[in-house]
Parts: sequence; structure tokens; C-alpha cells
Amino acid sequence: MYDRKTWIVLALCGVLIALNIYFSSQNPPVPPVKPPTNDSPALVEGQAPAELSVESPPPPTEEELIILENEKVVFTLTNIGAGIKHAELKDQKNVGETSRVRINLHGSGPIAGFVDSKEALDTTPFAYMQDLSVSGKTAVYIAKLPSGIVAKKTFTLETETIPGAPYFLNLTLEFQNTTPAYFDLSGYGLFLGSAAPLYQAERPTHTGFFWYEGGEMHFEAATAFNGGWFSSEKSIIRSDLGEEVKYAGVTDQFFSTVIRPEKPAATRVWGKPKQVVLKANDKAVSAVRAAISLPSVNLTTDTPLTLKYRIFTGPKANTMLRKLENTKAAGDGWGDMMQYGWFGFVSRPLNWLLNTLHIGLDKLSTEQSWGLAIIFLTIIVRIFIWPLHAKSTHTMKRMSKLQPKMAELKEKYADDPNKLNTEMMGLYRKYGINPLGGCLPMFIQIPIFFGFFRMLEYAVELRNQPFLWVDDLSQPDTLTYLAGIPINILPVVMAGTSVIQMAMMPKTGDKMQQRIMMMMPLMFFFFCYNYASALALYWTTQNIFSIGQTWLMNKIPEPELVARKDGGKKSWVQRMAEKQAEMQKLQQQRGKSGGLRNVTPETPKKKGPPRTGG
Repeated sequence: MYDRKTWIVLALCGVLIALNIYFSSQNPPVPPVKPPTNDSPALVEGQAPAELSVESPPPPTEEELIILENEKVVFTLTNIGAGIKHAELKDQKNVGETSRVRINLHGSGPIAGFVDSKEALDTTPFAYMQDLSVSGKTAVYIAKLPSGIVAKKTFTLETETIPGAPYFLNLTLEFQNTTPAYFDLSGYGLFLGSAAPLYQAERPTHTGFFWYEGGEMHFEAATAFNGGWFSSEKSIIRSDLGEEVKYAGVTDQFFSTVIRPEKPAATRVWGKPKQVVLKANDKAVSAVRAAISLPSVNLTTDTPLTLKYRIFTGPKANTMLRKLENTKAAGDGWGDMMQYGWFGFVSRPLNWLLNTLHIGLDKLSTEQSWGLAIIFLTIIVRIFIWPLHAKSTHTMKRMSKLQPKMAELKEKYADDPNKLNTEMMGLYRKYGINPLGGCLPMFIQIPIFFGFFRMLEYAVELRNQPFLWVDDLSQPDTLTYLAGIPINILPVVMAGTSVIQMAMMPKTGDKMQQRIMMMMPLMFFFFCYNYASALALYWTTQNIFSIGQTWLMNKIPEPELVARKDGGKKSWVQRMAEKQAEMQKLQQQRGKSGGLRNVTPETPKKKGPPRTGG
């Protein structure tokens, strides 16, 4: 048997083994790290998390999908590149289908996946950290990139109370350099995803990529990559590395993907074209894919860095985006995503009024409320511009009474257009008629029309909304097809009411001008035939209102055509016309005298020999 010394040695060894096992099970102390560099505009102060280890777990060999979900969106994340494979909107259906709209459906990579300096997608498999994730709420991925950088991505559902919160994901990026050399982080970028038309007939100018820089929205449509008369075909479009980029994204007509850094930095945005097929046997349509670079930061060895971003994948709803813009936590510039263009000052209040009317009408009829809101909004706008229309109609009536006198002048001065123009201006002055009085009110209405048109064009609220026989106010109201041609009812009604309206208007101008005016309804019929039924509904309502307004104006006694005793004061138009007539008269006189004055000196005549008396 063992002696006492042997037992003492065995006991000490056992105690040492037990202590070693106990302390080995505890987390090792985190070594002190250098503070982050101050040259990064998106640097998060404080110590890096202990979970970002240099030795990342082994990546899986197959694609694994993780779901983060709330009441509006189902975010499907993939470990290949560690990003959003697609986002499915629960309350948005595809055109003519029951399936939900998927953002990044045709994406060549996940949203927020890395791209390298050559604009190539990084396909590194990331390990899903289940112990750090929260099922359905948070997903954590980690991997060692080919460059030797350890990257960790944390996706979290939005927790702040901001407008449109369900459409947001928060992204936290953590980096650690395991190489002995510096690494410029701008060599990597975040993929913004892809955007493609939602349906075959969607205009290609609706699809594109954009970025918000220097207080301005920059947008490049899918058609910008096509070559034209004065430009060649492009394979890529890059932004200039200038001011801080507050956000960037891709968009179609109604939905956008946006990545916004917590702290803006001077970064670069690029976009590339692609062709996608929406349905089997359909013609390919133009789509885009884009990315935004990371800030230029020199990542040193064992010095961690944290960047934070917000990712938006949702509808371009003007009301929601305007509320976001007024929220300090969300930042500014969101409202410019609507792409209303020059007439945004008209489109924005019209969209607000449309939504306000819908809220009230929804209590009366849920299914018909959006169509009724368009009708009531059109009536309100027409009442607002009633004085302009009345002034135009009154002037046109007075001008129509001048037609016999105008015909006499045309016959009398058929060979002298300058004299005819002068006499016509004198006739207008004599009876106190402004020749622009009938046209000017119409020109003032043009911004209202285009603003209304733009508002309805981008009104995502009208998607999937029925009205009478219309299934979707954002689409043409096609009832059936005849020999492959869609039969749309509202454009036909619109054209018919336009013809009636034109027939009721006072006749001005010569017969050729009148024929051209009568052709306008036919032109607009073909122009709007395949546009959204909401636009045809607006135009039809406007025509019906104008017919009633014209009928009421015709009931008012005709204005008397009385000559002014003082002959009338010359208007600016009349003065300009008279000056033009004088200039033309001078030109004609110069033409009769040989055009330009001859300044060539005359050749002196040679003197003959002296006469003699012989």
C-alpha cells in the first residue's frame, strides 16, 4: 500500500486538477484594447464587445435562413453574405395575384451583404450565433472575411417609436483586423439590393437607385444606363466622392430599400443595370442593383470598430415619410424619396388632403373610400380654380362675338399681315378684350394638373384598392381583352366627357384651330388608356364637373360687346404686337431697296481727251 507521503502528493494533485477545471470553465479576462480612432465619422465610443473573438466559429456548408417578423414585414435573413435575402410585406399584394410583394425578389445578393472594391458581392458563409440571438427579434452573424477582417453583423427589429417602425431593421457592424497591416474599410461596401418593376407595364423610369447628399436627392433611372444619341451605353454609374451621404437606396414605382448610416460620411454610391423576367414567356424588363461604400477608416491590428445603420424596406407612402422627416431619431430627407419633381409643392398637399378625405370616407364605405376620396378631392380642386375657369370662359365668349369683325379684317388685309395684326390688336383694345385672357387661366392650371398626376402616379395607398368595377386603382380598369387589346372603360368615358365639354365651350380661332382642339380628347385618350384608373377617374370627374360648370355659365346672360369711348388702353401684348409689326414693315422696306445698304465706294469715271475745234 501507499505510504503517507504518497497520499499527500495524490491529494495535492487532485486539488490542482479541480482548480484547473473550475477556472477553465470561466470566461478568460478580456485584454485591454486601444481606443477607437477619431477619424471615423461613424465610430461608436466605448470598448468593443467581448463576443467579437478573433477565431470565428466554422461557417456552415449550406444556406441557412432566419426569420425576423413583426406585424407588417417578414424579414428573411441568409447566412451567405449575412444579409436580408428578401422582405415580404404582409399588407401588399402583387398585381392581379394573392401573393405578397417581396422586396429584393430578383436580388443577386442579400441587402446589407458586403461588396468589395471591384463591385463584386462577397459570398462568405457567416456563422449564425444562436446564443447571442433572440428568436424572431435579433439575429447575429460572424465570419472571417478573405481579407483577414473578422466581421460581426447584428440585425434587430426597430424598437424606437418612429413612423413606419415595422419597416425598419437596425444593423450593427463590428470589425476587427487580424492582419499586421492597416486595412482601409472603404474597400468594402454594403449591398443596397435590387429593384425591378412590379408588373410588366410599369414604366422603366420608375425603377432606379438614389442617394441623398448635400440636401439634394440624386436619382438615376434604369434607363440612364442605355445609350442615346449623345451618350454611350453604361455598365455602371458612380457618384462623386464629395459631401456626406445621408442615405442611399434602390426603388421601383411604389417600394424602396434604403440604408442609412447613424452618422453620415463621405462615401460613394454605385449602381449597375440588369435584366429580369417577371413571368415566364414575358419580355425581360430593366432593373438595377446598387451599393454604398463604408467610410474611409484605417482599421489597425486588434483595434475594433463599430458602425451602426438603419435599413428601410417598405412602401413610399408620402404621409409616413413626411412624419419620419420631422422625427429627430430618423433624420431628414425622407420626404424627397417621393420623386414628385418640380411640382412637388402641389403634389404633397394634394396627397395629404387625399389621405384626410379617405379617413373620413372610410367610415361610410371601406371598399369604395379611396375612389370616393379621389372624386371629392377633384371637386375641391375644381371649386378652388372656379374663378380662373369662369374668367377664361367669359373672355372666350367675348372673343367669339368678335369673330365676324375678325373675319372682315382678314378679308380686307389678306395681303398685308402686318396691317392685319395691328388692326386686330386695335379691335381688342377698342372692346377691352385681353387676347391672353382665355389662355392665361389655363396655363395657371397646368401645375395643378401635373401635380395631381404625379401624386396619383406614386400613391402607394391606391394599390389593391377597388372602386365600382375597378379591382385596383393603381392599374388600368381592364374588364376583358378583344383580339389581345385590353378593354378599359374609364378612359372611354373620359374621352366621351371631354368631347362633350369641348362642344359646349365657345368657339374661338379659325376652323383649323377648332379642329385641333377637337382632336385633343382623342390624343389624351390614347395617352391615358393604359395609365392607372385613378388618373382616368380624376380626369372623368373633372370633365363632368366642367360640363356642369359650363352649363351654368351658359345660363348667365351673354356679355355685351360694347366699344370703349376712350378707345381703350393698350395692353402689353398689344404694344409688343405693334412693335413687331413695325419691325416687320422696316424689314420689308429694306428688302425692296436691295436689303443691306451699299457701302462700296463708286469707281470714278475716266476723263476723255480734250475736245478740239477741228
